[in-house]
Amino acid sequence: MPEMDERVVIQQPLSAIAEAFEKLSKRVKERNNGNDIRLDTFCEAASLVSVLFRSLGLAFKFAELEYVAKLHGLLEASKTCSTLPDILNLDVASDTVKTSGSFSRNLRRVRQGLDLVRAIFEQLLSTDDSSLKEVASTAYGQVCAPYHTWAVKTAVYAGMYTLPTRDQLLMKLNETEQSADKKMRRYIAASLPIIEYIDKLYLARNITLDW
Repeated sequence: MPEMDERVVIQQPLSAIAEAFEKLSKRVKERNNGNDIRLDTFCEAASLVSVLFRSLGLAFKFAELEYVAKLHGLLEASKTCSTLPDILNLDVASDTVKTSGSFSRNLRRVRQGLDLVRAIFEQLLSTDDSSLKEVASTAYGQVCAPYHTWAVKTAVYAGMYTLPTRDQLLMKLNETEQSADKKMRRYIAASLPIIEYIDKLYLARNITLDW
């Protein structure tokens, strides 16, 4: 795949994200033929998600920076590792799964980013509130807070006051309430099998998910 170019502007990012993850989810479900998910294909789909963190502004700047950095690490790994299982096998062999900067750790954090977006979408669909503070706080609390230090959590929750309103977010994404609703549901449905697939890669190698 080509190098990620964060300057590329996608007019309707939710459409691109939903479509990419539906294709990836289909590949996960068709793995009966023995073909695992290619790392470059995964990175291509995952790279589309960073725009969502960017659209949420300062409150999720930490998530955007970490997500993009870890994704670049996986993109680098794709030059030598063909599939997602390959990177875990490599780190297991060298006993570096949980080492800072390892490919397995990068994958774990990118997976967390995908799950955070899923949780944000679910919260958005469950309320009509114009403020995103409760939506984002709940999603962050479910997905990321258990793994963050007190200092990081304090900074994140303080930044929730800088979030755009619901209408401002939709405007940034070039969506209406109705069009966004459908695309968020599509992403949620498509991302769940992918997240589960990644988790199973760790569990199959006796690697816990509490980190």
